[in-house]
Amino acid sequence: MSEIPLIPRRVLFGNPDRASVQISPDGAQISWLAPLDGVLNVWVAPRDDLAAAQAITHDTGRGIRHYGWTFTNEHILYVQDKNGDENWRAYIIHLADGEVLDLTPWEGVQARLQGASQKFPQEILLSINRRDPHWHDLYRANIITGELTLVKQNDGFAGFLTDDDYRLRGAMRMTADGGVEILRWDEQNTWEPWESVPSEDALTTETVGFDKSGRTLFMVDSRGRNTAALVAMDVESGKKTLLAEDPRADAADIARHPTEKHIQAVSFVYERKRWQVLDRSIEPDLAALRAVSAGDVEIASRTLDDSLWVVAYLVDDGPVRYYLYDRQRRQARFLFTNRKDLETYPLAKMHPVVI
Repeated sequence: MSEIPLIPRRVLFGNPDRASVQISPDGAQISWLAPLDGVLNVWVAPRDDLAAAQAITHDTGRGIRHYGWTFTNEHILYVQDKNGDENWRAYIIHLADGEVLDLTPWEGVQARLQGASQKFPQEILLSINRRDPHWHDLYRANIITGELTLVKQNDGFAGFLTDDDYRLRGAMRMTADGGVEILRWDEQNTWEPWESVPSEDALTTETVGFDKSGRTLFMVDSRGRNTAALVAMDVESGKKTLLAEDPRADAADIARHPTEKHIQAVSFVYERKRWQVLDRSIEPDLAALRAVSAGDVEIASRTLDDSLWVVAYLVDDGPVRYYLYDRQRRQARFLFTNRKDLETYPLAKMHPVVI
């Protein structure tokens, strides 16, 4: 053991070389977070020329942790607070000229991304607590002009449910006993009870979005079960259909089609991460990806036409490995790891043990 060098703490716990890797909706560009003068910023490169990457943000403080592409393919959204106060402000940066637009230019106000839809590439939904610090009102934000339009005032909800048409569909609020009540916004523009989640299931039951039609709501649901399963609920009838379950583990990550919005696969983590396929069209892709590298497969980002995926492999004896996967050719091109220095140090393999 004395011959094995110690791994410096900065290699394990310092800023990664690259993280949060994403591909633009049109597939032309790849982005990631990486240090600029020691501070995490957003970098963008042409898909086939990563060496030409340029930093498009220039934060010098705490760094940027959360960002994403907009459907214009010309703008990136990122959020930033000041000195850890968690009053996140939403910024839009125009890649062509580097101009930054602050969508929420107020001190002491927190903005949350509610939704983004390819149907409205120049608009996003934001939840903002400017009116009352306790509650986030729902706004429609124009990322070109910065104009904010109030969709719904929040009168006591923990969050709203919206769909890809930017329609208000429901809301969630806490109950006195620690449970969650889900209410539906009906055709008469009134709130009506929809679903009730007892306190013992509040941490393991949640909505995960609508399908393209808006007639099906997907949920991870642990009510009346030992583990949380993936279910689909018909919005009109309330009928629930079990889509996937594992008696040993809760449903974890989901893979959704970029435009159809149905769930194609769901993961369960027991001894290792296991993907259960619901849409057979991606089964050959997951099979091909399992042969590319060791590790648990994560689908990190997808183009709007679903032809290209950014895939991450989480391994036990090295850094995270990123690949660009071409679905038509079923070929994966290695991009980079998240910590290059870690590649040179020996790490032990890990093996699950069930007791």
